[in-house]
Formats: sequence, C-alpha cells, structure tokens
Amino acid sequence: MLGKKLVTAQKRGETRALCLGLGMVACSMMMYFFIGITIVPFYTKSVWTTETMCKVLKANIMDKVLWPNSEGSEDEDIFPYPCLQVWVNLTASGQEVMLYQTEDTLERNPKCSYVPDKVENSKEVKARVEIIASNFKKYQTFPCYYDPGGTQTNVILSRLYPPKGLLFAFLWPTLMFTGGCLIIVLVKISQYFSVLSAWQ
Repeated sequence: MLGKKLVTAQKRGETRALCLGLGMVACSMMMYFFIGITIVPFYTKSVWTTETMCKVLKANIMDKVLWPNSEGSEDEDIFPYPCLQVWVNLTASGQEVMLYQTEDTLERNPKCSYVPDKVENSKEVKARVEIIASNFKKYQTFPCYYDPGGTQTNVILSRLYPPKGLLFAFLWPTLMFTGGCLIIVLVKISQYFSVLSAWQ
C-alpha cells in the first residue's frame, strides 16, 4: 500500500516537473518570437554600425519647435521645446556633420540633435537641453557612431540596440530554454531508471 502511494506521488511529481519544463520551453520560444519581431528589425535596420571619435564644433540652442509631427494635432500634451543642434567633426572622414542622440531622434525630428520625452514639461526640457549643451561644450571629444556605407551623412551618440544589448536580450530566453530542456531530460532519465528498476 505504501509502495503504491510512493509510486503515485512520484508520478505526480514527474508530471508537474515535465509540465514546468515544457512551460519554460514554450515561454522562451514566445520570448524569442517577441524579440525577433521587435528588437532585431531595429538592430538590422540601423546603418550606424562603426564607432569613431567625434569632436564638437558647435552646440547651439535654436528657436523653440513644436513636438515632432504635431502640426494640426489637438493633443494637450504638445508643447514647444528648445531645439539643440550639435555639429561635430567626424574623425573617420574629417567631415562636418550633425549629431543625433539615437536613431530614433533622427526619425522624430531631423532638425534637432535631442528630442525630449513627452512626459516632461517645458521647464524641465529647457533645463535639460541647457545641461546637455553645456556638457557637449565641456567634453569636446567623445565616441560616436557613423554609417560606413555613406547612406547617412550624420552621426549618432549612442545606438538604441547595440550588439551587447541584443545579446543581453537573448540571454534570458536562452537560460529559460536551457533550464526547461534540462528539467525535461532529467524527468525522462528518472522515468527510464524507474521502469528499469521495476522490470528488474
């Protein structure tokens, strides 16, 4: 009687462990799919792949501009913000080009090097833009990214999804997939030895 209870408990434990392993594998596959349709396209689309050094030539705060693509919009959160334009000397080619914060900044507003977040108010934006401009004037030389193919003549300060960031994004689903497969293999090995011992 006790033996039957132990066998039943063992089968239940194996079933739960097997379900856990299969669930981890399924979740990791969903994470792979999500990363593949969100982060990977942005990474492959970016042409600013080569790092070089940039030297600041001028950093000017121009007249205020409206929120990008906000003409004719009735959104109450839209506000004008100072347009910071940073021009740098590209060490790789010696050209005078405009610097943008990320790839997304160029798409949102090609006239400005920095586009504030929508949640910020006008006073915070003005203070932040002034701090960024003073930092560029203080630190004249810094690493930046440019397009070695020449399709984009401008440069960016940082990539949205650098290679390290992409590897880090794939790290967690890989660990989950490995753990799920390991649980499944251990359950199968346990079942095999249980059947073998029962047969003997």
